[in-house]
Amino acid sequence: MSPWLGLLLALLGCTAALDPALEAAWKGWKSLYAKEYPGELEAARREVWEKNLRRIQQHNWEESRGQHQFRLEMNHYGDLTDEEFNQLLNGFVPARQEEPALLFQASAAVKTPAEVDWRAKGYVTPVKNQGHCGSCWAFSATGALEGLVFKRTGKPAVLSEQNLIDCSRKLGNNGCHGGYMTRAFQYVRDNGGLNSERIYPYVATDTSSCRYDPRDRAANCSAIWVVAQGDETALEQAVATVGPVSVAVDASGFHFHFYKSALLSTGVFSSAFCSQRVNHGMLAVGYGTSQDNGHNVSYWILKNSWSELWGERGYLRLLKGAHNPCGVANQASFPWL
Repeated sequence: MSPWLGLLLALLGCTAALDPALEAAWKGWKSLYAKEYPGELEAARREVWEKNLRRIQQHNWEESRGQHQFRLEMNHYGDLTDEEFNQLLNGFVPARQEEPALLFQASAAVKTPAEVDWRAKGYVTPVKNQGHCGSCWAFSATGALEGLVFKRTGKPAVLSEQNLIDCSRKLGNNGCHGGYMTRAFQYVRDNGGLNSERIYPYVATDTSSCRYDPRDRAANCSAIWVVAQGDETALEQAVATVGPVSVAVDASGFHFHFYKSALLSTGVFSSAFCSQRVNHGMLAVGYGTSQDNGHNVSYWILKNSWSELWGERGYLRLLKGAHNPCGVANQASFPWL
C-alpha cells in the first residue's frame, strides 16, 4: 500500500459521509476519464473528489458575484489531494546557476509588440501530457527547443522528453522526481543533439537507461541563456524577440490545479492565488491583453503539460505586470544556436 493510500484510508473514517446526491455525477466523472478503483480505495478517492468539487463550486459562485476573474472546473485530477498533486506533477526545483549560461537583460532600445502569440506562427507543437510523473521540466525544455528548431528551419519538430529524462541524470536532473530546464539544455548541448518524440517516445517513467540515437538528431543547441531573475520586462523582450521561453511558476495551489476559464473577457489567473516559490515548469508562448469591465488586463500565455483537458485547452493566461506573478520571471531560460 502506498503512503498516500494509507493516509487516505486513515482519514476516511474522520470525514463526512459521502453525498448520495452526487452518485450520478461521480459515476459520470469516472466514465469520462476511465477511472477504476479497487476495493475500499474508491470511497477514499470519492471523498477527495467531493471535497474538490465543493471547493470548485464555491469559487465559481464567488466568481459569478465578481470576486474573481477566472473560473474553475472539475478535471481528470479530481481524485487527487493538493499534496498528491504537487508530489506527482510539480517537478521543478530552482537551481543554482552552476552550468555556463549567458544573461539576457532588458534593453531600453528594444521595442516590443503589444501582443505576441507564437502558436499562430507555427513555433508551438500540440499540448502534451506528462502523466503522473514530475517531468514538467523536460516538457518545458522541449517546448523551447521545438521553437528554436522552427525558428531555424521553418519546419515543426516534436521532441523527446523521455530522451531528457533518461539521459540527463548526470547533470543533476532526477527524472519523474524533478529537474531543471537549463540542465536539459546543457545535456542537449553537450550531447550534440536530442531525439524526436517519434524515435524516442514518452512513457512517463524514469526507470529506463539512455537510448539516444545519434542518427535521429532532431534538435541541437550551442548556448544557454537565462533571463534576468524576476524581471518581467526582460522576459517580455525575450518572448518577443526569441520565441517560446521556458519558465517556472508556483503551481502548488488548488486554484491552479483546476483552472479552466475560457471566456474571452475574463479567465486571467490572478497572482493572489500563488507565491514567488516556483515549482512547475511551463512554456511562455506569448502575451496579450483582454478587457474586463472596461479595463485592460495584460496576461502571459503559458503552455502546460497536463493535457488539453486542463485549463484553456492546455494553456493558462497568467496576469502580467503584477510584480512578477507566480514567480514567472524567476527561472526563465532558453536555448540558442
